[in-house]
Order: sequence, then C-alpha cells, then structure tokens
Amino acid sequence: MPIVVLALPFVLIWTSAFPAAKLGLMDSPPLLFLSVRFLIAGALLMAWSALRGDLRWPKGREWLILLVLGWCNHSLYLGLSWTGMGSLSSGLATILISANPIVVAALSALWLKEPLSRTKWLGLCLGFAGVAFIVRSRVGGPADSLHGFVLVLLALFTLASGTVFYKKYPVSMGVVAATGFQIVLSGLTLLPLAIWMEPWSAVQVTPRFLVSLAWMVLVVSIAGYLLWFNMLEKGSASAASVWLFLTPPLGLVAGYLLLDEPLHPLDFIGIVPVVLGIALVTRVEPSPGV
Repeated sequence: MPIVVLALPFVLIWTSAFPAAKLGLMDSPPLLFLSVRFLIAGALLMAWSALRGDLRWPKGREWLILLVLGWCNHSLYLGLSWTGMGSLSSGLATILISANPIVVAALSALWLKEPLSRTKWLGLCLGFAGVAFIVRSRVGGPADSLHGFVLVLLALFTLASGTVFYKKYPVSMGVVAATGFQIVLSGLTLLPLAIWMEPWSAVQVTPRFLVSLAWMVLVVSIAGYLLWFNMLEKGSASAASVWLFLTPPLGLVAGYLLLDEPLHPLDFIGIVPVVLGIALVTRVEPSPGV
C-alpha cells in the first residue's frame, strides 16, 4: 500500500484534532482532558487487540520502550503543547510544531543513519517556509510569552524524538496492541500530575465536551495514531513526518469552517512550497549508477 493512501487520511484526522481540542478545552482543563482521553482510547485499543486474538503482555525492556513512546508521542507532547498554547499565539505555536519534519530528519540522520540528500533538505526547507508564510500574520501577538514558547518547543522535540525512537526500537507486537499499551501507560503516568494541578470540579460534562472527547478518542487517538505508526513502519521517519507540513493550511480551513476564525486568500500561496517540499522529500531517488 503506497504511503500516500495512509498519509492523506492521517493529515485530515491530525488537522481535525485542533478545532476538536479547542471545543473540549472550553469545558475541561488540558491535562485532565488528556488523561481521560488516553485511558479510554488505550483501553479500547487493547480490547480490540484482545478480540483479534493478538494481544500479549510486553516482556522485559518492551515495557520501558512502550513507556518512553507513550511519554514522547502522547503525554509529554500533548501535555506540553496544549499547556504552552495557552500563552502563545496560534501562529507561533504552529510554526514551532511544524518544524517537526526538520528535527526528525536531523535526528534520523544522526540516530538511524537515514540518508538525507540536498534534494530532501531543500524539500524540508520549502515545506517549513510555506508554513511560515501561511501563518505569518498570526505571529507576535500579545499572547506570546517565553513560558509558552519553551513549552511548545519542548513538545516539538518530544514528538520528534518519539518518532525516531519508534524506528530505532521496534516492539515485536501488533500495531494495535503496541499503540494501546503506550497510550494507557501515558494516561496512567499523566493522571497523577493532572489531579495534582487541576481540580475535577473544573470539568463540565456538557454535550460539547462529550462530542469533543469522543472525536479525540475514536478518531484522533485510535484511527490517527494507527495510521501514523503504520506510516512509520512503511517508510523512513523523515518521509512520514514531512506530511505534517500539510496540517497548518488545512487547520486554517478547519478553523474557518468550524470556529469562524479568519482566513485570507493570500494564505493559500504558501501551499505551493508545502506541496513541492513534500514531493521532494518523498520522491524515490534513483540508485547510484542507474
């Protein structure tokens, strides 16, 4: 199956997470929302794996690998980014997180020895430049703070590290079971911190909250992450992560349609270098001598 078949629905799902999260956070503090989301999603994935007959308990260092993956890909990444975006403009937060493919490419070259040609570096730079152009008018607002900047920057490096760690230390179990374990472990480790920092009384169980939670559990945490880890298994870390460049432009459209956020026709110019950058990074380069 070509990676594009997995990448396009993944990008749409990943994009939908931002407006869905904004709706849920109107009725719940971020860490409690994330903890509940992780525990429900992880339990459903493990139950699904058990029904499929391929659920097994991790052995030895697999527990540690799954725990690190859970921290990097779920609890730390989302906990830091959601908290940081409370004191950071959406434009600056988008630019920071959109540097993920570049950080992944650099870490992959160092840690996984993945070759990075000048063509791929050009593609990464074009993709990032396109994202920066798209969100140019949303940077530098009064909401920006050093605290928020540091938190989102840390979130960027945890997600990039989790991506490379997944390729470096594969776990010999099915994707459904492995994803379920790492999400449950991330929820269990995040929950005590959430309870310590945020009061349960702040959670308002409204229809809006339930719809947001259901979407984040079933579509984003389950469908989205299964697509993501399948993409990583089928290609290099840098080729998989480059598709994240598409989420900012699609996110602006989703924000306009669902949250009445402003959208300017000039924003779409930035999609050209984004698409070109993805094409350059994911193209199959000829072998030497061919």
